[in-house]
Amino acid sequence: MISYFDNVRWDEVYKATKQTLIMLEFSLPYIVAIGFVIGILLFLTSSKQMLENKVIYAIISFVVNVMRSVPFVILIIVLLPLTKIIAGTSIGVKGAIPPLVIAAAPFFARLVESALREVDHGVVEAAQAMGATKWQIVWRVMLRESRAGLITAITITMVTLVSYTAMAGIVGGGGIGDLAIRYGHHRYRIDMLIVSVVLIVVLVQLMQMFGDRLVRYFSKKQL
Repeated sequence: MISYFDNVRWDEVYKATKQTLIMLEFSLPYIVAIGFVIGILLFLTSSKQMLENKVIYAIISFVVNVMRSVPFVILIIVLLPLTKIIAGTSIGVKGAIPPLVIAAAPFFARLVESALREVDHGVVEAAQAMGATKWQIVWRVMLRESRAGLITAITITMVTLVSYTAMAGIVGGGGIGDLAIRYGHHRYRIDMLIVSVVLIVVLVQLMQMFGDRLVRYFSKKQL
């Protein structure tokens, strides 16, 4: 069985793993920052919330829905000119990061909106009764009360990002998914395919376990 993997290109596996981690490391902070802002705006401008505004909510919601509707593989191609302006190149790991951010930020924003809706309205009313400003209610009450839900949202987004990076090979971004396609599909190297799939599964499992642990920790703190 071990000899079956003798011809695995471990240097390629290492390089692909490193590329996937770089894509995750550099795209996730932007996704979280942009998604937070959009998600909070979506929530606050929605019906019966502090900044209720049907027009603004409809516009933001429409844009988010459009971005979420476009398949990532098509989005990469459509965004090639914009990616070149932002990253200075439309290929490689650097060229894969802008499409990853633009594709995943709206997805994360919806999760943030959903997490904020889970906050007990009574807590918000109590903060308002004590004279807290809207800014204080958002940052010191709502985000604090929804920590577990927000961590779950980040975990789900990270796992989704792994699947997105698998398509980054279209712009030469590399990564584990690209390795699986190049060797497993194009060259019919089952050994490389198995190693690639196992690596993706392990990576996703580690992310999910870490996220679940954080959620349990912050859930206990809220009790």
